[in-house]
Amino acid sequence: MRLLVDAQLPDRLADCLAPLGHDVVHTIELADGNRTTDAEIIRIADRDERTVVTKDHDFLDGHLLNNVPQRLLLVTTGNIRNDDLIALIEAVEPLLVEAFEHSAFVEVNRGAVIGH
Repeated sequence: MRLLVDAQLPDRLADCLAPLGHDVVHTIELADGNRTTDAEIIRIADRDERTVVTKDHDFLDGHLLNNVPQRLLLVTTGNIRNDDLIALIEAVEPLLVEAFEHSAFVEVNRGAVIGH
């Protein structure tokens, strides 16, 4: 998968997904870094056919109302330690890949991967 990880999530998340075969960019790598606006994140993600990975529900509103970003992975774990988040994503990564085969919007929480 081609992913763009939002600033709310640790750049270590991108680092753990890349060895699993994913093309991952974190906002810290963009020209404006973690100050990149949501609109610019959407523009870059859609242009480069990337899935936005975020905890920010504003992206969900845009996806549901206007189909932007075109692909969205919403992390709904609530407060979670970075190590626990990374362990969770690594554990469910095959399920995420499978879910995106059928859905443009996927949600991951502590107990499930849900394709919408």
